[in-house]
Amino acid sequence: MIRDITLGQYYLADSVIHKLDPRVKLAGTMVFIISLFAFRSVSAYVVATLALAAVIHISKVPLKFMMRGLKSIFILLMITVVFNLFLIPGTPVLHFWKLTITEEGIETAAFMAIRLVYLILGSSVMTLTTTPNNLTDGLEKALRPLGKIHVPVHEISMIMSIALRFIPILLDETDKIMKAQMARGADFESGNLIQKAKNMVPLLVPLFISAFRRANDLAMAMEARGYHGGEGRTKMKPLVYASRDKAAYGMMLAYLVVMFAASRIKIFGF
Repeated sequence: MIRDITLGQYYLADSVIHKLDPRVKLAGTMVFIISLFAFRSVSAYVVATLALAAVIHISKVPLKFMMRGLKSIFILLMITVVFNLFLIPGTPVLHFWKLTITEEGIETAAFMAIRLVYLILGSSVMTLTTTPNNLTDGLEKALRPLGKIHVPVHEISMIMSIALRFIPILLDETDKIMKAQMARGADFESGNLIQKAKNMVPLLVPLFISAFRRANDLAMAMEARGYHGGEGRTKMKPLVYASRDKAAYGMMLAYLVVMFAASRIKIFGF
């Protein structure tokens, strides 16, 4: 399960998506996520599926690698589906004991499951095709207007960049600690839920100690190199829009237009 988390990892490949400006990928991810919640119809989700499949294909990131990230949200996905199935009132379809499944519940559960899966895959495309440095620069430049109202844009971007960098590091550290504890006789699989939670203590304590130690070392290294915030700092590689970035913005607009048109079409009564 630990190795299945792909968030924060970068997949090196030579693709057009990798070469896009990070601001374009941030905007594209936001447009895709907003469209999933703004348009609720089968035809619109067909368009979203085709668009996502095309982007994944162009990115040259293996689909199996992206699908690994879905394993970490399987429990959340099941909870979302079950709650929507049984708690949405409407036309009864199946009734047993005190629970009733309705047509509206099935529809809502299906849409929520698709949204959650597509949200993870869409976000993974951005993180897997963008280095943490570029992602930080893109986020900082995109949020620069907020600096006029004294929002610490650089610091926020730096925090997010460090968090993304630490995810693979902490996952690797967790894997090492888990193997070391299992070699000493620790059991993380057997027992009920409470017993499994107790068995996690030998894993969490050294993990927290390691995380705080790494954070302290990073803070000392940043201070030793004279880091004092974003004021007056310059970029070695400033972000500049290319023709492919402008074309990508045009494709985002076209995607929204097609999504809006598709949302007016009904398929199977939806």
